[in-house]
Amino acid sequence: MPLYKTIIIDSKTTVKIWNITESYEKLMAPLDLKQTSLKRVLGMRSALHQRGFLSVRHLLRAFGYTDQDLFYDGHGKPYLKDGKNISITHSFTFSGVIISDKEVGIDIEKQRDKIVRIADKFVSYEFQYLDKLAPCYVNRLTIIWGIKESLYKLFATPGMLFKTHFLVIPFMVNDATTVAWIDYEEKKYRYNASFLEFEGFTCAYVVS
Repeated sequence: MPLYKTIIIDSKTTVKIWNITESYEKLMAPLDLKQTSLKRVLGMRSALHQRGFLSVRHLLRAFGYTDQDLFYDGHGKPYLKDGKNISITHSFTFSGVIISDKEVGIDIEKQRDKIVRIADKFVSYEFQYLDKLAPCYVNRLTIIWGIKESLYKLFATPGMLFKTHFLVIPFMVNDATTVAWIDYEEKKYRYNASFLEFEGFTCAYVVS
């Protein structure tokens, strides 16, 4: 069982990360999927996406839930039947789930140099403290992207833009935490953001 890491943030909030090493068949075997979930996974053309989808269901099991407990609203935001908040992510060979009584969001990203080419699309204020020549530039950009993606998942409001509406306070890679803001429709929302790196990946999550 490749449960890679468990992070207990507080008594009400936990993150679990899965290292996806199993085959599609091994992941599928013990699961009892809803018909909608089964149709969705069978319709995926990528085996990597299928395994990511199924690994999330294994993470649910690690929390004591099943696929039957998970549903989505009209914006694609996941919810649990017992009312707890959940956020889900998967990237290549890792997946993650955060569950809490509070509003939460999570994202896992593979650290890749190509993020430099798209930085202008999601970074604005943060350029004031980023050093483009620093060896950790890709890492810091990946953290910023992960935090903003987590904010987007938490808020789940169509029309929000990473560059315009999300802001990440200055941090260093070793800090592990920072503060992030949403500035949207003349209202400001503050969130605690955390991040960690492992095996060439970055995980970021935000908690209200």
